[in-house]
Amino acid sequence: MKTAPQKKTQRRILMVQILLVGCLCFLGAKSFEVQIFEARDLTEKAEQSYSKDLTIKGERGQILDRNLNELGTNIDAPTITADPSQIRNTAQAAKDLARILKTDEKSVKEKLSRRGRFTMIARKVSTAQADQIRALKLQGIYFENDSKRFYPNRDLAAQVIGFTGENDSGLEGLEFKYNDILDGDIVNIKVRRDGAGRVLDINQNPRMELKGNSIVLTIDKKIQFLSERTLEQTVRDHRAKSGMALVMKPSTGELLAIAHYPGFNPNNYMSSDKDTYRNRALTDAFEPGSIIKVFTAAAALEKGFTPKSIFFCEKGEYRIGRFTIHDTHPREWLTLNQIVQFSSNIGAAKISETIGKEALHYYLAGFGFGDKTDVGCPGETNGTLLPHEKWSNIDAGAISFGQGLAVSSLQLISGISAIANGGMLMKPMLIKKIISNTGNELEVFAPTRLRQIISPKTAAQVKHMMNLVVQEEGTGTKAAMEGYAVCGKTSTAQKASTGQAGYAKNKYISAFAGFAPQENPELAILVVIDEPQKQHYGGDVAAPAFKTILAKSFNYLNIAPERTKSMIAAVTKGEKN
Repeated sequence: MKTAPQKKTQRRILMVQILLVGCLCFLGAKSFEVQIFEARDLTEKAEQSYSKDLTIKGERGQILDRNLNELGTNIDAPTITADPSQIRNTAQAAKDLARILKTDEKSVKEKLSRRGRFTMIARKVSTAQADQIRALKLQGIYFENDSKRFYPNRDLAAQVIGFTGENDSGLEGLEFKYNDILDGDIVNIKVRRDGAGRVLDINQNPRMELKGNSIVLTIDKKIQFLSERTLEQTVRDHRAKSGMALVMKPSTGELLAIAHYPGFNPNNYMSSDKDTYRNRALTDAFEPGSIIKVFTAAAALEKGFTPKSIFFCEKGEYRIGRFTIHDTHPREWLTLNQIVQFSSNIGAAKISETIGKEALHYYLAGFGFGDKTDVGCPGETNGTLLPHEKWSNIDAGAISFGQGLAVSSLQLISGISAIANGGMLMKPMLIKKIISNTGNELEVFAPTRLRQIISPKTAAQVKHMMNLVVQEEGTGTKAAMEGYAVCGKTSTAQKASTGQAGYAKNKYISAFAGFAPQENPELAILVVIDEPQKQHYGGDVAAPAFKTILAKSFNYLNIAPERTKSMIAAVTKGEKN
């Protein structure tokens, strides 16, 4: 018979067994509930704790010159994030981070004090700043691979290339125009994190696979550089307001340089005046002055005149209605050749009267004035060339020597190149090709012929006239270059007054446009200087800059001197001896 203590012990054992069975049943039921009914919710919570959604954007494609030199590219720029729950000394960490990042300490401290396990500290910092922060060895501070736009040549071709904003979207220039092509693709991915919040398995490959396409320009970095340096020196020497220089291959229409001064650094564009961002070679129209005379002469030749046709130039003063046209040097009879060589306004006006308004308008429009070139840059101007029906007699006279119409520098160099190219107008080219992030050519652009505006014979006759300009007694002798037959035309145009009729006193645009060699032109160059102070004649201000750019470009391109008549005579004499 069991004693009372034994019974008591058995009851305790039974109670423990019942309790254990109950616990097991409860755990089994709870496990069933967790695994079956709450599985999805708990999985999501676990994913949130140990995984992270990341948006990855591919690097922006590059902008390259014709020789694949980088003009716009990308550099590493890590993004700094933090897990506030892991920060031990919030105040000290905020102080250290703010000092390195050169930002407000209070805002950094506020970010580090937030609830949650993620906060953004700074996007796209420099590698030097990232290295300094790494050296602090702060727990809870993390680095994400990222990049930002970088222009390795600083202000080189800045107005053409443009720049991007903080999110790497194009804001100006080609960066803006071709943003959809250059912009990298975006993808959302989920990555795992460890207990400390560190990313475990991010794949670096997607960023490269998502990289945008690149564009290859017709611009030549070397010619662009020497054009910009020459332009800067010219503007400074003459205390001018600004300047432009364009270099084109006449046979293809390819632009090798579009230079501006003053410029700006697109890496730090916000520190520059917004007015300097503009690609004024395309966006700004101005009265071109006497360069237009070569197109007036071409129209006369097409209408049956010859280079030796003569016009009476009224001894330097000629009235049209109530207006009087003047020449710098009074002359009586001039041939068509001499009208261009000596740059006679009266001679050009007499040509216009003889061939008529309709003919002059036809050829000016044919050379591209009054229409956009569609070169592929934002903000291009049409210029101004009114219908000939709206021209008065004085309008027709003024337009014949470059006043009363407005052109862009790109239109002007394109027209000059058409004369160099035997009368064939080419579409200006700035984009050579588009390539993928793997280097494959997606699209290649070929030179485009627009129209034969004058005959090759007429073009050759105008070339000869332009060659006379740089010879003795011409207005552009300072553009002459030994060993090459240079063709050119000077221009000294009064600037139109702002906000009122007429022209501003003592404000000029000095320009020179030309090409060389005469027989087979390799390069056409236009130099435009706005408001020079020391001198204002195009032959004194712009012609020397033209010569410098031409000489340095020919040297760089290894374009050998021509066998001119003097050289042939010397060789022949040597052979006889």
